Amino acid sequence: MAAFDTTRPAYGAAPVAGHVKGFMSNLIANVIAWNDARVTRKALNSLTDRELEDIGLVRGDIDSVAIGR
Repeated sequence: MAAFDTTRPAYGAAPVAGHVKGFMSNLIANVIAWNDARVTRKALNSLTDRELEDIGLVRGDIDSVAIGR
């Protein structure tokens, strides 16, 4: 009499699931980073040149600051 183990996933299914999970995690992290940069850029662009100078920035620095460089 033969016995079969039917509780295992199909061959190759686990690595594919890991890739999908990694892709989704990376996608969500990138969307969050993009939104944080967008909010920062919007807040800094709303400041006057004088206010930017008070915090040690000029308009040309806004994009660099927004993306965290």
